[in-house]
Amino acid sequence: QVQLVESGGGLVQPGGSLRLSCAVSGSSFSINAMGWYRQTPGKPRNFVATITSGGWPTYADSVKGRFTISRDNAKKTVYLQMNSLKPEDTAVYYCNTALDATLGRNWGQGTQVTVSS
Repeated sequence: QVQLVESGGGLVQPGGSLRLSCAVSGSSFSINAMGWYRQTPGKPRNFVATITSGGWPTYADSVKGRFTISRDNAKKTVYLQMNSLKPEDTAVYYCNTALDATLGRNWGQGTQVTVSS
């Protein structure tokens, strides 16, 4: 069973930046594709970005050019650098393995990101 602990969320003004971290345990982290996802109240959880075991990223169109996903296999941690934040980026952000996200299971507690002036 994979354990996921997200951190780094908070309140930031429009145009600001945040860096989210996700510490992963209980799995062979280096071989798993990992992803970030976000959810607002009453709406389904949406894909934000994924990164393959080899470090190849994919992004949702809404965050391309502003967000950067990365991973440190030695630390078993995946990151999401978020720049030029907009109010519509406000959500609870979750990380997960790409497989578990597809299967809709094993979500962590998430971290709240609020973009507001």
